[in-house]
Amino acid sequence: MEWTAPGIVLDARPLGEGGAVVTLLTEEHGRHAGLVKGGASRSRAATWLPGNLVEARWVARLSEQLGAMSGELVHPTAALAMEDPLGLALLASACAVAAEALPEREPQPAVFRALVPILAHLQRGAEEVVPDYLRWEMTLLAALGYGLDLSRCAVTGATEGLAFVSPRSGRAVRADAAGAYADRMLPLPPMMRDPGARGGAADWVAALRVTGHFLERDAFGTHHRPVPAARQALLDRLAGRAAGPDPA
Repeated sequence: MEWTAPGIVLDARPLGEGGAVVTLLTEEHGRHAGLVKGGASRSRAATWLPGNLVEARWVARLSEQLGAMSGELVHPTAALAMEDPLGLALLASACAVAAEALPEREPQPAVFRALVPILAHLQRGAEEVVPDYLRWEMTLLAALGYGLDLSRCAVTGATEGLAFVSPRSGRAVRADAAGAYADRMLPLPPMMRDPGARGGAADWVAALRVTGHFLERDAFGTHHRPVPAARQALLDRLAGRAAGPDPA
C-alpha cells in the first residue's frame, strides 16, 4: 500500500528515538497518520509543525497498519505565523479541530480545499483570514453531516431579515418569527450568509459561538469529548479583541 499527496500537518507526537507519529489532513485520504523516522529530530522537526503544508508519502504492507511516512516541506505556515499571536491561535484551532473531529482515513476534499488557502494567506495577517476560517468550520460541520441551513427562515421560508440560528435544528430564523424563543436562539451575524462579507471582531465572535455550539453538541459531544482547548483559546482572543486591544 502506498500513496503520495499534499498534506496539512495536524499533529506530531514524538515516539521512540527521534521518531514521530505525524497526523496529516489530505484531500483523498482524509485524516491519516504515519510514523516518520527522525521526525522529532532537530533537523526534521520543523517540517512537521502543525499547520505546515507538505508533500507526503505513506507506505505500509497492509492498509490497516500505521505505516511509514516521509515528506518534504512545501509551505512553512507555522514559521510564517510565529510573530502573529492571533495567527498562531487560529492555526492551532484549525489543526486541533480537524485532528479531533474528522474520522480517520475518509476522503475530505471540501475540508482540505477550504483550509489550504487559509494557510497560504495567513502570513498576510490573521485578520485577513478569520472570516474564511469561520466558513471553514461550517464546511467541516457539513462534511460531518451537521451542516447549517442559513438560506431561509425555518418558520416562514423567507430569505430576508434572518437574525437567529436555531440551536436545535441549525436553521436560520427571522427576528419576527422567533417570538418568545428569541432569547434561546443563537444570534446570526450577516457574514455567515454572505461569502463576500468580512465582518469585524464582534461578528467573528458571534459566528464562532454559532459553529461552536454545533461542534460541541454534535461533532464532539456525540463522542463524549470536549471541544479542543485551542479553539476556546481562539474564541477568547477574538472576544478580547472585540472588547478592546488584542491581548499579546
